[in-house]
Amino acid sequence: MRVRHPLRPPRSLRARLIVGLVVLLAAACLAVGVTTVIALEGFLARRLDQQLTASGGRFAASLEHGKNSDEDGRPDTRGQSVGTLGARLKRGMATEAAVVRDDGQAGIHLTPADRRSLAGVPVDESGHTVRLSALGRYRVVAVAGDDEDVLVTGLPLRPVEETVHRLERVEALVFGAALLVTAVAGALWVRVSLRPLERVAATATEVTRLPLASGQVAMPPPLPAGDPDTEVGQVASALNRMLGHVGDALERRHASEERLRHFAADASHELRTPVATVRAHTELALRHEGPLPAEVQHALERVQSESQRMSGLVDDLLLLARLDAGRPLGQERVDLTRLVLDAVDDARVVAQDHRWLLDLPPEPVLVEGDEHRLHQVIANLLGNARRHTPAGTQVAVALTTRPGSAELTVTDNGPGIPDALRPDVFQRFTRGDHGRSRAAGSTGLGLAIVEAVVTAHHGDVAVTSRPGRTCFRVRLPTGSRT
Repeated sequence: MRVRHPLRPPRSLRARLIVGLVVLLAAACLAVGVTTVIALEGFLARRLDQQLTASGGRFAASLEHGKNSDEDGRPDTRGQSVGTLGARLKRGMATEAAVVRDDGQAGIHLTPADRRSLAGVPVDESGHTVRLSALGRYRVVAVAGDDEDVLVTGLPLRPVEETVHRLERVEALVFGAALLVTAVAGALWVRVSLRPLERVAATATEVTRLPLASGQVAMPPPLPAGDPDTEVGQVASALNRMLGHVGDALERRHASEERLRHFAADASHELRTPVATVRAHTELALRHEGPLPAEVQHALERVQSESQRMSGLVDDLLLLARLDAGRPLGQERVDLTRLVLDAVDDARVVAQDHRWLLDLPPEPVLVEGDEHRLHQVIANLLGNARRHTPAGTQVAVALTTRPGSAELTVTDNGPGIPDALRPDVFQRFTRGDHGRSRAAGSTGLGLAIVEAVVTAHHGDVAVTSRPGRTCFRVRLPTGSRT
């Protein structure tokens, strides 16, 4: 099972559309949230600045002993909201400072850092934000006093921060719910919208599973095209047109193959009788007791040789035509070990100028199939190695077993198969070029018959070749076929 990396983007179109929709909505929500938070915070800060500007520094001025103070000489906190800060600066130093408390009293202890923060506020009657160790963040305004002093008045930013944080929590809940609802609704909508595209993909997948290489192929029914103005409708229409063209081409190819197959079968069947007659009359003439002129003797021998070759060619063509037509082969338990042993013994007699090596397993290898056709496969492979390699070539034949299959290999150390010829080596009437000298009599159908018979037995055949080593490998199932 393949595990997708958590940071890797999704591959399916449906997932990408849903993720893209959610990401775009999240970006929009984030932009709206940030904008509203900044706008609200700026608005509330400006309201504080207006309040501070309107106060005119009266609370800070009351800190000076005797000015605007009450009967007890304490700062006048009347009309001041709780948390209001007042400070009086003289020569850049905070001389007095107070904060209005809940009980109406005023007083505060400033640290040296707080005094430096207040002393650094510009005297421009504009709002500025400072952080005081004992009070937190404050919005302050500094104005010039009457005695060459500076009056600083401030209001706490805590109500502003609480309001902003409350808005952030509300937005987080609302936007989170919106994203969740959008993701679910978007997934359903995308699924419904892409359903026609899924049918297109399913049809295309079904076509890839069809045996298009040969035989008659039943194409799937056309898809409902839907609205031609939509992308999915255009894809469905294009696929339907393509399937129609492919179906027509396959039908024409199948009809052409059928006509060629019937022609080959009929021609081979019709040729068998006259070829057999020619062979019989030639053999009868050669058995004549009287003397024959040398030219007549040579001509009869040539006629006999070519009629034998033509008879073999007709038999091979008829066999291929029957295999192409799907004619059933024999079904019996075949001792593949005995077939290999007999074929190698025959090859040693025919080609004594080659070195034949044999490697067989200790136990007989049994397969199910047609004994005569399997023997023909082995004989064709050995004959191919004999004809296309020079004298003295070593040919090694090995039979091995694997779970569920038997493997036959025929390996020679000859010159090898040319690269240009190797892809077509199992095609019909394929002949080796001058690089692989062959003996007379090759029809170019031997390896084609090998592939056809092995395929009919539900096996496979392959070849690998390089100068000095050519190996044909045949695999056949050892289990029974139903």
